[in-house]
Amino acid sequence: MKHLVYFFVLISVTVFGQQDPLEQDSEAITAMLNAQKEAWNNYDIDSFMDGYWKSDDLTFYGSGGVIKGWEATLERYKKSYPSKEHFGTLNFVFNEIAPVSEETYYVMGEYYLTRPVGNTNGIFMLVVKKIDGAWKVIADTSAKVK
Repeated sequence: MKHLVYFFVLISVTVFGQQDPLEQDSEAITAMLNAQKEAWNNYDIDSFMDGYWKSDDLTFYGSGGVIKGWEATLERYKKSYPSKEHFGTLNFVFNEIAPVSEETYYVMGEYYLTRPVGNTNGIFMLVVKKIDGAWKVIADTSAKVK
């Protein structure tokens, strides 16, 4: 009888203690994006860019049109946010994180920048993919809200 009780406890922990894979992915994606936010708020563009896929196929679509490539995206950020005052403090609201395929998700949300040179906010839709075990932004569409 004692062995039967241990068996049911083990099964309960194994079956009921496991987290849903979609929930695990969502938490990992949120953690990656929050690490980007922390890097931004520390005026660390290099660490912020760690969240992006380091590839010529990275796509950024914003008010200036389509930009292809990690290096071009980095240059766009440096040009658009030339100083700590332009960086300010970033906050996100994640409205939806949903799978597109097994290792690709889209993230829809809002961004809020509080800064000395004037606050700004907008919306975004990201496509994130698990690459070499890490979640990376492979496409970013962002737009300011007027």
